[in-house]
Amino acid sequence: MRKNITGYLYFYIHFIVEIVCFFYLSRVTNNSFIVWVIPFIYDALAFVPQSIIGYISDKYPKINIGIIGVILLFISYIIFGLTSINIYLSLVLLCLGNCCLHIAGAENTLRTSDGRLSPPAIFVAGGSFGVVTGRLLARSTINPLWLLIPIISIIPFIVLADTYRTNKSNTDKFNYVKDNINPYIVVLIAFFVVIIRGYMGYGIPTSWNKTTIQLIIFFFTMGLGKALGGILSDKFGIRRVAILSCLLAIPFLCCGDNLMIVSLIGVMFFSMTMSITLGILVSVLKKTPGLAFGITTIGLYLGTAPIFFIKLNMTINIIIIIVFSIICSCLLGYVLKGDK
Repeated sequence: MRKNITGYLYFYIHFIVEIVCFFYLSRVTNNSFIVWVIPFIYDALAFVPQSIIGYISDKYPKINIGIIGVILLFISYIIFGLTSINIYLSLVLLCLGNCCLHIAGAENTLRTSDGRLSPPAIFVAGGSFGVVTGRLLARSTINPLWLLIPIISIIPFIVLADTYRTNKSNTDKFNYVKDNINPYIVVLIAFFVVIIRGYMGYGIPTSWNKTTIQLIIFFFTMGLGKALGGILSDKFGIRRVAILSCLLAIPFLCCGDNLMIVSLIGVMFFSMTMSITLGILVSVLKKTPGLAFGITTIGLYLGTAPIFFIKLNMTINIIIIIVFSIICSCLLGYVLKGDK
């Protein structure tokens, strides 16, 4: 429990951040004109700048990126809650606050994890629970200004997490990649796998997902899978979990369109690669874990961006799932060291 303390602290922080962001998105997209424009802008501004902010955080560790993120979220909600104008200004601030807090979570969990994947995996998992909570909360009549309370509640968790972080980074202990592979090739492979995961996250056949309870279960399972990816990798070996999770997800994702339990098993397996690709990147970018995390978010954006413009039928989606899951499994097996 104590070994994963920063992971649990940032699980809560990530949970609150996604509640705030998806409450906002759900409320403003009631307008049919901006129903897709706002989410597209959000994905671009919340994902892509994380690489830049991560690099800045790596170079200037004394800057408290987390507190800056809280301030940006707070100002965003003041504008959002008190005025009906400048929705795009509040959106930009919201996205930048999201970026800062994601990078703060990545930096803290990676630098205090002793080379284990569990803490960053637990941190990342909090987002799935926050997404569904924010979307459901937006259906209520609650005033947006009430969300200033959970935003402020993040501060003591950031302060406590910072006490576990020392001047010496432990990212040198991330050694999951084979020594004889060019680091640039490793980055490209991990980047490609993240892009595929980003696309598949939206392309998974889930016709069964129609009720509120089913929506909650879906995101709960996704969050559980993200956490298990790191926990099981620490216990049984990252290479074994990476290959098996990709391959085992295939039949469940392809055959679970109308079968909730079958589909959820596939979603859980599919979600496990989140922390694995991060571990691969940090293994070759040891001195810049914030940048490594930012690279994964760019990959997620590139994977999700086509969804706003291209709608593929079920058959094409299933073919993509099968082919690219096998490719990702082979690529991960190629770059990862054998498990001890």
